Amino acid sequence: MSWCVLHVKPRCEKKIAQCCCALGIENYLPLRSETKIYQRRKVTVDKPIFPGYVFASFDRQQRLSLLKTNQIVRFLETDDETHLVHELEQVRKALDVDPSLGADAALKKGTAVRITGGPFMGVEGWVEELRGQSKVCLSVDMIGQAIVVEVAREYLEPIDV
Repeated sequence: MSWCVLHVKPRCEKKIAQCCCALGIENYLPLRSETKIYQRRKVTVDKPIFPGYVFASFDRQQRLSLLKTNQIVRFLETDDETHLVHELEQVRKALDVDPSLGADAALKKGTAVRITGGPFMGVEGWVEELRGQSKVCLSVDMIGQAIVVEVAREYLEPIDV
């Protein structure tokens, strides 16, 4: 069984994640909490961080079952599965700290760093300059998107990748 990125039809991410659970397929759908006000009522919904993508680990038979759902646009195979799993773990750690983080287009790669203090301690990513401020980009290269977190410079430690 290998990890793969499922590119799904618009607004079908949660359906595919539920199908994966029903079929016994290990999957990961990063969600963020978003609160909106509708006619003086607060409503909190969980939205996918990476719209159109679900990450899953399955075998050939399960792949066929997924295709039968008619919700998959295509399968994005990975060359380096351990790298994808590592990136997803970094996203998971960041979301555990702040569930309201959102995605952004992946920025140009900079210096690889590990965060050594604060709530994001232990998370690894790339240093980026965005509007004059230092940010750490936690990217998922397979889909070209990333989460950007703000971290003070004293908590950044360069690492070799």
